[in-house]
Amino acid sequence: MSDITIKDIAKICGVGVSTVSRAMNNHPDINPATKERIMQIIEEHNYIPNNSARNLKRTESNTIGLLMKGIGNPFFQGMFDFFEEMLSRKNFSFVLQRVGFDEDEVNVALELEKEKKLKGIIFLGGQIREDMKAFDMLSVPYVLCTVGWKEERQAPNLVAIDDRKESFKMVDYLCSLGHRRIVIITSAEEEMSVGNLRYEGYRQALDKNGIPFDPSLVCFMKPELESFSAENGYAVTQELLASGTEFTAIFAVSDMVAIGAGKALLEAGKRIPQDYSVAGFDGLSLTHFFHPSITTIHQPREEMVKAAVKMLLDMIDGRDCRRIQIFEAQLEIQESTGKAKAS
Repeated sequence: MSDITIKDIAKICGVGVSTVSRAMNNHPDINPATKERIMQIIEEHNYIPNNSARNLKRTESNTIGLLMKGIGNPFFQGMFDFFEEMLSRKNFSFVLQRVGFDEDEVNVALELEKEKKLKGIIFLGGQIREDMKAFDMLSVPYVLCTVGWKEERQAPNLVAIDDRKESFKMVDYLCSLGHRRIVIITSAEEEMSVGNLRYEGYRQALDKNGIPFDPSLVCFMKPELESFSAENGYAVTQELLASGTEFTAIFAVSDMVAIGAGKALLEAGKRIPQDYSVAGFDGLSLTHFFHPSITTIHQPREEMVKAAVKMLLDMIDGRDCRRIQIFEAQLEIQESTGKAKAS
């Protein structure tokens, strides 16, 4: 077999990796002429999949692929040790692959699956797509972990929290403190991520508390900066303060964004929480060391990792354990939130 990759074939044929995969797997939803061209290139370059050989080699490999959207997010970085510990106990190793927000994780997984001869894959981050058929192209078991999940959008092999419900919990708490002008800093408009679900929870909490929605209080992360980063929260809050928009609280859809927002407020001479309350999401240990400590939604990362690894290894062992496992997060009240200032 030559060193040519599936990406090379896709480039030669002027199609996507998923199209090449569909041709190789004889999927019906592909143009016959396109399929013929792809198969011709595959034959010319001696890139003929040998499933028996690949499966034999795979049995000799104990490697799990971790595909992550948002690799710079400390929330995911904090999960690495848990994954390494859990997998090493079972004599597995893992390879980490970054997936950009503009990349299709299935295409990345298909290439990694071939190159690394994986036993299984765990997808971290991102959001469940409406059509899950693309995942059928994977020939190894997979689990979706910490992805954006909607109750009405089902998916197999899932470990997550209910981001809408947990976001609602935080914003409802802020409303109980008397806040009615609550800013949300959420993911960039073009990104499909948990930020969208946390935004929906924000809207639902406002509605439950009889607070009219004000679009001027919705701030989107800057697409040119790292998503869910302190730098992004800092820049967005600086612009918010410069705009003169009236508000009493900021709900950031990640702790790092909340920390950046808090820094911008303090640099502007504002007090937290006396002038503005600040709340985050994720439950990073770093929130305890920011001054004042950040109120957050604490996700049970270790328990979620254990569940994802167990689910995947059960499938690798041939047990049919496809299911949805939703964990409860906890509202962790710290120093950064207080009663709204009387107007």
